[in-house]
Amino acid sequence: MRVPVISANSTPLMPTKPSRARRWIKDGKAIGKFDKLGIFYVQLLVQTSNTETQEIVIGLDPGKLFSGIAVQSKKFTLQMLHLVLPFKTVKDRMEQRAMMRRNRRGRRINRKLFFSDRNHRQARFDNRHNSKLPPSIRANKDLEYRVINLLLQLYPIKTIVVEEVEARGSKGFSPVMVGQRYQMSRLSKLVNVVLKKGWETSNLRKHLGLHKEKADKSLQIPETHAVDAVTLGCSEFVKYQIWEGAKNHGASWIGNVDVTESQFTIVRRPPVSRRQLHLMTFNSCGNRRKYGGTTTRHGFRKGDFVRASQGSKTFFGWVSGDTEKQVSVSDANWKRLGQCTVKKVKLIRRSTGLIITAVKTARVVSLSACFVTEFPTYREVL
Repeated sequence: MRVPVISANSTPLMPTKPSRARRWIKDGKAIGKFDKLGIFYVQLLVQTSNTETQEIVIGLDPGKLFSGIAVQSKKFTLQMLHLVLPFKTVKDRMEQRAMMRRNRRGRRINRKLFFSDRNHRQARFDNRHNSKLPPSIRANKDLEYRVINLLLQLYPIKTIVVEEVEARGSKGFSPVMVGQRYQMSRLSKLVNVVLKKGWETSNLRKHLGLHKEKADKSLQIPETHAVDAVTLGCSEFVKYQIWEGAKNHGASWIGNVDVTESQFTIVRRPPVSRRQLHLMTFNSCGNRRKYGGTTTRHGFRKGDFVRASQGSKTFFGWVSGDTEKQVSVSDANWKRLGQCTVKKVKLIRRSTGLIITAVKTARVVSLSACFVTEFPTYREVL
C-alpha cells in the first residue's frame, strides 16, 4: 500500500510508504489529511529536491448502475473505487416531475372552451436541434468526472484508460453512446485518454489471473467492477504484441505489472430530495407542507457525517432529516438508524455531496480477499 503525497503548493508527487509518511508527520515535515473520498494523504511542509514522477494510470470501467475506477502504477495498485451511480433515482424523479407537471396543466385548462381558446402551451414544432443528454446519464457521468478530478489532485496521472461501450443499432440516438462522447470530451481536456474494447479487457484480465464476479454485479466488492478498472490501468504496462522471427512468428504478452493490495472505497450520492414548494398530495386539512431541501432547523445539513447517541447506544451516520427537537441519522444506504436530540449529535464532517463507506484495503484476486485496515477512517479519528 502507498500513501499519496502532495507538495507544499499542492502539486501531486509520487506516493510513499506508510512508515515514511508517519515519520514525516512525526518530524514535522508533513501533515496528514483526508480528502473528500476518504483517502488519507500527506502534504509536505518543506520543499522537496526531487519532483520526478513515474507513470500512473487511471482505469475507468463505466456502467449504467455501477462503475469501477482504479489507480495503477507499474509496481502498485494505489486505489480501487466502486461507484454506485444515481441512474435509477434520477430517472424516477424525472418521471415524477413529468407527472406533476401534467397534473398542473390538466387542472388549469378549462375543457368546456374550444380548443383554440384554452389556456395551453402552443405546439413547439421541430425545435430539437441539439443532442441533449438525459439527466440520468448526465448524473452518472458527473459523478465519475468528479471522482476522477479528486484523484488527479492526489496522484501525478498522465493517462486515463476507459472501456469503450458499443451500443447496438443506431449509435447516434443511444443515450449510452451520447454520454460516452460527452465524458470523453471532458476527460480529454484533463489528461490523455485511451479507449479499450471490452474483449481486450477480458483477455488481459485472464492473463493477469484476476477473478471477476459475474453472477451478481451489484455486490460492493472489488471483484465486480473495480477489477476491470485495475485491468484497464494495467493495460498501459502490459501489451499484446505480434512478433516475427527469421523462421517463426506469433504473438505474446510483453511487459510486467504488479497488482497489490490497495484501499477499496464505495462512493455514492446522498439521496437528498430537492427543495419543493409542497408535497404531491393533500393532507386531511387540505394543506400541504413544504418538502425537500438540504438544511435543517438545528444547524446541520443533510449529508453531514455525525456521531449520535441514543440512550446507551452510540452510532455514526449521515444526517437525513429533522423534526422540531430531533435529528434523523441514517446509514450509508439511507436507512434510518435513529432520531436523536440535538445535544447528542456531534458534527464530524460537513456534507461533501458524497457518501464514503467501506474504506479498507483489499486484494483483487479472489472473493476470499483479506481486508486489513492501514489508516484510520472517519470513525477512528475521533
